[in-house]
Amino acid sequence: MELTAGKYWGLRRLATDSGQFAMLATDQRPPIFDLIKAKRGTPKAAFADVAAVKRALTRVLAPHASALLTEPLYGYWAGFDTMPPHRGLIVTLEEHAFRETASGRLSDEIADWSVAKIKRLGADAVKVLAWYRPDASPEIRMHQQSFVQRIGEACRDHDICYVLELLVYALPQEKEQTRGYVEQAGKRPELVIKSVRDFADPGFGVDLFKLESPIEAAKLPDPASGPAERVAEARAHFAALARAAARPWVMLSAGAGMAEFRRVLGYAYAAGASGYLAGRSIWWPAAQRFPDIADMERCLADEAVPYMESLNALTRETALPWTRHPAFASGLTLADAGPDFRRRYATLPAG
Repeated sequence: MELTAGKYWGLRRLATDSGQFAMLATDQRPPIFDLIKAKRGTPKAAFADVAAVKRALTRVLAPHASALLTEPLYGYWAGFDTMPPHRGLIVTLEEHAFRETASGRLSDEIADWSVAKIKRLGADAVKVLAWYRPDASPEIRMHQQSFVQRIGEACRDHDICYVLELLVYALPQEKEQTRGYVEQAGKRPELVIKSVRDFADPGFGVDLFKLESPIEAAKLPDPASGPAERVAEARAHFAALARAAARPWVMLSAGAGMAEFRRVLGYAYAAGASGYLAGRSIWWPAAQRFPDIADMERCLADEAVPYMESLNALTRETALPWTRHPAFASGLTLADAGPDFRRRYATLPAG
C-alpha cells in the first residue's frame, strides 16, 4: 500500500505521536436535532442551538483528542476558533438525510459542498458515511458504490486523506427497520464484514476505515468472564473484520454506552484496530443537560473528559500504530516518488 505525500501527512495529523487514533466525532446531526427539539418542545432545531451544542463539545473535548471530526454547516462554523491547531481536522461530506427506498438507502453529498471546498477549509481528511447492505438490490449497491468511488477519486485529485464509515441497516421489510441513527438490532456479522470487503478494493481510494462492531455492542460478551465459546466467536468476527479492511481502521461507537464501547475497543484492538473515532459514547450523557450549556460543559469536563482519557490510555497501550499495519509490512513508501514526485508537486518551472 502506497500513500501520496498529502495522504501520508494527513494520516500523521490525525494520529497521536505514537501513531494511534484517538478521535472525537461531533458531526452528528439527527441525534442532536432530535435532542434539541425534545428539550425545546419545537418542531425544528434552531441553528443557534445546534451551533451552541457543537461549540461546547469542541471547546471542552477537542483538546483531549488527536483529531476532531465535524461537519461544514454547523460544527465548523461554530467551533473553528476553539479547535486546537495542533490537532487533526476531519470534515464530513455526506448529507445526513439519506433517501429511504423500498429497496434500500441512498446517500448523497451535502448540497453545494465538495472535497475541494473541504480542502480549502484546511481539513486533513474527508469523511463519508455510506449506509450499505451487501445483499441489497444491484441498483442500490451500485449507487452507494458510485457515491463512495467518486468521492475517493476527488480525494485522490486533491491529495487529501479519505475516511470511510460504513453502517449496515435493516431493510424496510425487516422488523428491525428504523430510520434512526442507531445500531441495528440483530445485525448479522457477515453483512458487516462483507460490506467492508466490498469497499476494500483500491479503486475506492479509502485510506482509513471507520467501522462498527460486527456484533451489537450490548451483546458482546465480557472477554474475562463470558462464555468461552461466545468470546471466541466474537474474536473471530473482529479478526475477519480486520482482514476485510486490509488497511488501517478505527472503531465507531454507534451510541453505545460507555462500558459497552470500551469492551468493543478491547476486542477491536486485539484484532489490530488503530484507534477510535467516536462521539455519542463520550458526550451523549452530558448533552442531556441542554439547554443549560454551562451545565453541559461542566458535565463534559467532569465525566466525558475522564472517560475519554481512559479510552486514550487503552488506545495508547493496546491499539496498533497505523504505520505498523500489515498493509505497510514492506515499509511506508510514497507514491509518485522519484521523477514522478517532482512532476506531481513542483510549483515552479524546472531550472
